[in-house]
Amino acid sequence: MHSQSTTHHPQSPAINREALVRRHNVRQEHFDPRSPVSVGNGEFAFTMDLTGLQSLPDAYPVGARDELPPGTLLGTQAQWGWHSVPPPEEYDLAGSTVLYDSPRGPVPYVDMVGDIVNDRETDTSLAETWLRANVHRLDLGRIGFRWIEDGVERAITEDEISRAEQTLDLWTGVVTSRFTLAGHPVNVTTACHPDRDEVGFRVESTALGAGLVVSVGFPYGSEAWHDAADWSSANAHTTSLDAPGASRDHNGCEAWTVHRALDNSRYKVVITGPHLGVEQTGQHRLVVATADAGNLMDFSVAFLSAGDGDCIPRGTNRLTGDTSERNAAPRGRTGVELSPAGSVAAASAAYWPGFWSSGGAIELDATPDARAKELERRIVLSQYLTAVNCSGSLPPQETGLVCNSWRGRFHVEMHWWHAAHFAQWNRTELLLPSLRWYSTVLESARQTAKAQGFDGVRWPKQVGPDGRESPSPIGTFLIWQQPHPIHLAELAYRANPSRELLKEFAEIVFESAAFMASFAHPTSRGFELGPPLIPAQESYGSIRAKVTNPTFELAYWQWGLRTAAAWRARLGLEPAEAWTTVADGMVPPRVIDGVYAAIDVEPFTIRSDHPSMLCALGVLPRTDIIDPDIMRATLTDVLADWDWGSTWGWDYPVMAMTAARLEDPEAAVDALLLSAGKNTVLPNGHNRQTDSLPLYLPGNGGLLAAVALMAAGWDNGPERHAPGFPSDWTVAWEGLVKAP
Repeated sequence: MHSQSTTHHPQSPAINREALVRRHNVRQEHFDPRSPVSVGNGEFAFTMDLTGLQSLPDAYPVGARDELPPGTLLGTQAQWGWHSVPPPEEYDLAGSTVLYDSPRGPVPYVDMVGDIVNDRETDTSLAETWLRANVHRLDLGRIGFRWIEDGVERAITEDEISRAEQTLDLWTGVVTSRFTLAGHPVNVTTACHPDRDEVGFRVESTALGAGLVVSVGFPYGSEAWHDAADWSSANAHTTSLDAPGASRDHNGCEAWTVHRALDNSRYKVVITGPHLGVEQTGQHRLVVATADAGNLMDFSVAFLSAGDGDCIPRGTNRLTGDTSERNAAPRGRTGVELSPAGSVAAASAAYWPGFWSSGGAIELDATPDARAKELERRIVLSQYLTAVNCSGSLPPQETGLVCNSWRGRFHVEMHWWHAAHFAQWNRTELLLPSLRWYSTVLESARQTAKAQGFDGVRWPKQVGPDGRESPSPIGTFLIWQQPHPIHLAELAYRANPSRELLKEFAEIVFESAAFMASFAHPTSRGFELGPPLIPAQESYGSIRAKVTNPTFELAYWQWGLRTAAAWRARLGLEPAEAWTTVADGMVPPRVIDGVYAAIDVEPFTIRSDHPSMLCALGVLPRTDIIDPDIMRATLTDVLADWDWGSTWGWDYPVMAMTAARLEDPEAAVDALLLSAGKNTVLPNGHNRQTDSLPLYLPGNGGLLAAVALMAAGWDNGPERHAPGFPSDWTVAWEGLVKAP
């Protein structure tokens, strides 16, 4: 197999990528509490309000859960920033482990004494509550404007701001915010360094001489499902400010270092700039002001992990951004030395055009159909958002680096939806860092498999960086995350075939397959899956003890094992006969009234949540056990009366991929743009789900995976240009990789 050429498709004109990207710049003139913008680099992100800072956190709420106050969308988060509240005693998973009957005899599963009802945890034990909530992702600091009047500091208010205009320039990754505050014009430039966890701010306003300052506040870590910041536990952590040293750089810049300690989490914050005064005005609050009452404030704020304890070392896919590098005199393209904010903005403006000019592109603007322009907007913005939030050294949480959901822990079964598209869009370098995470948890995953009597490794579901499972009546019974590393590695290989890549990920692929082969059990019908298990459509959680043979997972088992076998052949290794035996002998999925059922036992199909049986020919290519005509009838059946209110953002790309592979491009486009609450795409490009899940990156990643398949095609698919799009659409594409 070979990757699609990175040159433009012979039937497409070359794409003016700058024009394509910039016509979808995010411009806002009014407060939209759902739609703030972010800057970031995959390892770190800063989300801002209409002031270019985080001045109005309460105006951008994350809906409350469990009678707790709402959180905020305005987060400052890093892949390395984690924290645990010290437990009153040592907790482990033993108290939640339950023996389940299986065809191989009793098997231990991490379950939950309590339950999850309407997405709420109920009657959990103290141990389960702590184990589900720790470790959790930190909000590293809140940076916002405040007023000092007659020596008293106060927050600014939304009604003090008028004539606002904010633009995120996608081509450079730089945000400009202009507004009037209490009669003073204010101009703010915000950017994130592409290689360091550093944000640069340039503020120009006469208000700086009239009492406008920048406040930096630091919260404690929060165990709340939806909120990364606890502002009510001031005595549980420490914040200390070092005075700047005597030396200044060529621009007169000084650097102030803040030391943060939260139990076993430690990190530093370095504020750098010329003509500044930085003062600690509260237990966990600093004020940054102009030292000369001028009209310009130019500074950067960098966040650095201590690299031990709960704050893990920063990912190795970017530079470390140490203090010596940051304090070196920065220079622009002309060789002129730059201020801190100018240095960060210049680095951003140098990085993002390279990102947009490499990898894939799809242009739909020449299509008269009004849907094409909206789809192009979603495609461009999804590339930016997944690069910022999903390209780091860990599988991302579903809300990325914007705010917490599930306490910042990531869901391994969602990794494909966050990151598979990077390989399809020829940006494999943005997939590999998170794919390498699996090698760091191989031993714990191997112990899970061994305890259950299986070979290989069993990948977890809801975890932090260490891979420790969370108690759950659902998560530990899922199996569809198991072939994901095989699938992701295969997509990476298709984009960049090399023996080095095969060797690097061989253990992950082979150990994943070894579990799959031993998990499937032989019967007179063939090899079967479960019980117990829960399919990707989690509606069957209450009957997990008897669920068998979900349609998608059966096909994924066959395809995944055959793909792993192909990896052995590429490396010149002897075949693993058990993998071939199981793959060739998988039972076919159940068919009822001419359509695929979701599972092989009653109630067979519940018409809510994910219509995951469609993944078996859509996310996956054709396999022996899936009949295209039956799948076509299944898609028609789903589209007829599925409960759309219960679906999730990645379900629409699923339907699109299935429709495309069944050569129904009109249905594919209709699915991508289906009018449903959880298919909402906001002005900032995020896929909104609910008040408490205000963004959902699997929806963005799924969209990019679907349109790449629709444009570049798939193995043994139609030879026509952009086969997944309607023939009367004008589709220009380049640099994409054909799907399996």
